Amino acid sequence: MLYCFFKRKFFLFVALTLLSSLVEPENLVHHILKDLHTTKKKKTRVILRMLPISGTCKAFVEDMKKYSEIFFEPWFKAPNKGTFQIVYKARNNSHMSREEVIKELAGIVGSLNPENKVDLNNPQYTIVVEIIKNVCCLSVVRDYVLFRKYNLQEVVKSNKEELVQQNLLSASQEEKLKEIKLAEEDSKEVKPEDKGQSEEESKPNESDSQQA
Repeated sequence: MLYCFFKRKFFLFVALTLLSSLVEPENLVHHILKDLHTTKKKKTRVILRMLPISGTCKAFVEDMKKYSEIFFEPWFKAPNKGTFQIVYKARNNSHMSREEVIKELAGIVGSLNPENKVDLNNPQYTIVVEIIKNVCCLSVVRDYVLFRKYNLQEVVKSNKEELVQQNLLSASQEEKLKEIKLAEEDSKEVKPEDKGQSEEESKPNESDSQQA
């Protein structure tokens, strides 16, 4: 099954019934992203991200733990091993805790093989957890960082375009910081003449007091 995000902020599940016996969803999506990354040719205008869904279970911690113990075996059970990170996203769900889910799943990966290590910068595998109401969708993908979080629009950009975007972003951030600093300096700065004038205005007028 494929999980596709579109520009108009809606998503779509695509079943791979005919292909399920021939190719795994994670391998299919990795092949698509690898082609886009290599050719740098945009082949879709409306799809933002495409994620494989290799397994589903109920969106409750105990159900996820029980299911993950078997689901993670092809990647993490000894003698298999690798570095990993866990990416969590919940939609229309308020009873799940992100911290608790990540902690429990990371513990299961570690129990399958103590040599499995967390790497948040450039992991071999990324465990994708998508919670949609009461359903948990799971997948283990490769090159998640290299393929820009499986974003079909970003992965086709050249290094030059990425550098330009980063420079523009850093420049805008610097401008905002300058504006904040100037605003703080203006609020703290008090002119001596203004201060003296305000003190004189606060004193009572001697002529007025004599007339009174």
